[in-house]
Amino acid sequence: MTAAAPTSYTTRRAVEESDLAACFQVRKDVFVGEQDVPEEIEYDAHDATAVHVLAVAADGTALGTGRLLHGADAAGKTGGDLTVGSLGRLAVTRQARGLGVGAALVRAIEEEAARLGLTAVDLHAQTHALGFYERLGYVAYGPEFPDAGIPHRAMRREIGAA
Repeated sequence: MTAAAPTSYTTRRAVEESDLAACFQVRKDVFVGEQDVPEEIEYDAHDATAVHVLAVAADGTALGTGRLLHGADAAGKTGGDLTVGSLGRLAVTRQARGLGVGAALVRAIEEEAARLGLTAVDLHAQTHALGFYERLGYVAYGPEFPDAGIPHRAMRREIGAA
């Protein structure tokens, strides 16, 4: 018997070690376990300086995560524009899909970006997820490219700084 899907959840910036561990476990389950991304490329030096967000069910179960790169860490993904953040590593657990967790995480990352004074958020979307990000206001640009063997497109959404 599978567990019932959680109906209520919250998102928050991951600061405590336990929150960060939960973020990394969700990424391992989704990217390494489900999508066969090699574990050695899933985690990188940016994890130490990124802003991580976490979605948790009322019982504390981790449902999803994402991260925001900013400043010099994001420059390589944003064309060098230091006013643009880079959203990445967005992952939602299998049992939480379809509940709006992914959209809530994107909005939480945008709020963190605005707090940092950024004017836009870029991301590299897996091509199957383009529609999801388009519904959230992101616009694709540039050609399709492979990342970890999966086709991606760059996308951007302008945001207002806080």
